[in-house]
Amino acid sequence: MQFLEAFRMALAAIVANKLRSFLTLIGIVAGVASIIAVMTGISVIQKTMEKEMSVLGSTTFQVQKNAVGGHMSSEERRKIARRRPVTVAQADAIREKVKTVDLVGAEIWDRGFKAKYKNKSTNSNLTICGGTPEYPDNNTHYIALGRNLSHEDIKVGRKVVVIGYSIAEELFPFTDPIDRRIKLDGRKYKVIGVFEEKKSAFGRGYDNYCLIPITFFQRTYGRIDSRGRERTVNVTVRARSPEVVQDAIEETRAVMRYERKVRPQDEDDFTIFSNASMIKSFNEVTAGVKMGAFIIGMISLVVAGIGIMNIMLVSVTERTREIGVRKALGAKRKSILTQFLFEAIVLCNIGGALGVLAGFGLGNIVSVITGFENAVPLEWAIGGVVFCTVVGLTFGMWPAIVASKLDPIEALRYE
Repeated sequence: MQFLEAFRMALAAIVANKLRSFLTLIGIVAGVASIIAVMTGISVIQKTMEKEMSVLGSTTFQVQKNAVGGHMSSEERRKIARRRPVTVAQADAIREKVKTVDLVGAEIWDRGFKAKYKNKSTNSNLTICGGTPEYPDNNTHYIALGRNLSHEDIKVGRKVVVIGYSIAEELFPFTDPIDRRIKLDGRKYKVIGVFEEKKSAFGRGYDNYCLIPITFFQRTYGRIDSRGRERTVNVTVRARSPEVVQDAIEETRAVMRYERKVRPQDEDDFTIFSNASMIKSFNEVTAGVKMGAFIIGMISLVVAGIGIMNIMLVSVTERTREIGVRKALGAKRKSILTQFLFEAIVLCNIGGALGVLAGFGLGNIVSVITGFENAVPLEWAIGGVVFCTVVGLTFGMWPAIVASKLDPIEALRYE
């Protein structure tokens, strides 16, 4: 029997028993849709998260006191909290000693401030960053209007500020903000620049912060933050090229260990991370969810496969006389086996295709609700269809063998 003919006969048998085929498909559709829906939903979130976490340049990494991402025990959190702060002096040491880097910036953050200009004011949720001129390049958040902080601003500790896009929109809706003076946390600053708009899908305040010279920040706010903790510096480091990023990280680690007097047998008392490491941590968190969805989906498909096997056995019983007639006319065992096996495989793949479409639709509801970008994880779709073929082949094999082994004389006499 030709494969095309076997396919047509299998399709005709499925269409001839619509209700039975529909009930059999439900299990396959549910199994595949559950996997694809969860994977699509995670892909939607993951795609947006990876974009959000790529705040550093491709050749940039950061050194800081605290850990970033991943699950931590209470003991690990307490251990990290006991770490000594990272300092500007350590950032200067990296700048001087690491030859594979070309930009080293330092940042100190605090939040809960208000900005005013004449009779307009913002909410008390602004973030102030005391930073250096390397900030825009190392954080891929560039100046749209005016200028950046200069080394002279840092050296002198000038009262100048680069404001976020939303702050400029709120305080200067119809006015050029450059060279205007605003009150930030009750102190007057000269506006020298405005950051470009950088929206966040997760509501991060990329457009709701101000950048001032780190020297003036330290002089104004001191060593202790508003929550009573000792301030620590975040150091951003840009390697000279993508090829030397790992070398730059290792050299920076060596300098930091030396500057912080970490003994050779002790682990680092600081964290180095990049876009890749943050994304890796996020993927590790979602791996468990993916695995759980995969296992649940596989169980559903196995249950559906058992249902298909039962339905196919019923079909063999109902079509015993048909099988007898075909064998009497010269049909070989291989032809009978192929026909019933194709019927099970086609049925599974129809369910798989419907399940994939349903899964994509259900999974992308996340993007409709949140406004995130759509995602279509084709590798999971292909994997789902392939597994459906395997299910059809596995659970359709026994009924097909039973059909192929029927004695033609006994089959013809079957009532």
